[in-house]
Amino acid sequence: MPKIIEIKNVSAYRGQTRVFDNLSLEIAAGCNTVILGPNGAGKTTLLKLLAREIYPVDRADSSLRLYGRERWNVWELRAHLGIVSHDLQQEYAGHTPGVNVVLSGYYSSVDVWAHQQYSDAHRARALQIMETLGIAELKDKPYAAMSTGEQRRFLLARALINDPDTLILDEPTSGLDLKASFQYIDIVRGLMRGGKTVILVTHHIHEIPPEITRVVLLKHGRVTADGEKRKILTDKNLSELFDTPIELLQANGFYQAVPAGHA
Repeated sequence: MPKIIEIKNVSAYRGQTRVFDNLSLEIAAGCNTVILGPNGAGKTTLLKLLAREIYPVDRADSSLRLYGRERWNVWELRAHLGIVSHDLQQEYAGHTPGVNVVLSGYYSSVDVWAHQQYSDAHRARALQIMETLGIAELKDKPYAAMSTGEQRRFLLARALINDPDTLILDEPTSGLDLKASFQYIDIVRGLMRGGKTVILVTHHIHEIPPEITRVVLLKHGRVTADGEKRKILTDKNLSELFDTPIELLQANGFYQAVPAGHA
């Protein structure tokens, strides 16, 4: 399968802090993957590298390729790679109606602007996606009046507007109640079953759906383990990753972490 992400010997900084030093990671199309790590592991920096919001240190032996290319027009890239991040959720103005959140995906902008052109076909596709995600009736609702779960669905619709091959989701159920979490995960599972490749970036074990087959553990800017889910998601590995004794429970293809020890 072609490679979506090829990171080789990448070093990257956030401000004056070096987050990655010689990071290497490859993810192929069709390989539904979770990148799992505690706060401070480098997950946000990785997302910003993939979104082209920051760039790695320029070195001869270092490269970061997306779909085989180091250089992309950001609008062209969005037709292949849709990213839903926590940072993006904070950027929309409260008065923005839901439909504008979705349409803004065509231009990779925040909200829609007077110089942008949207055809009837663009608006019809936006409505179709909102109907698929169960939010069409909220299209005129102001962003600030939405629940966190509703905002997440609109941002997912924004990412889907260009029909990308791959979705990168940043802690997608953070802040959602159980019902909203289950609904969102079910939507993501449907997208994977429909052929989308999903890369999940999180520290929440319960967010990992059964369709995820590969686990990458990230800690202090380094990949500490990488492989099949059943081999990597173990009590020992997660206890070391989060620096606390963890016992994993399994049910219906999902995992949950609980404190290890005696009741």
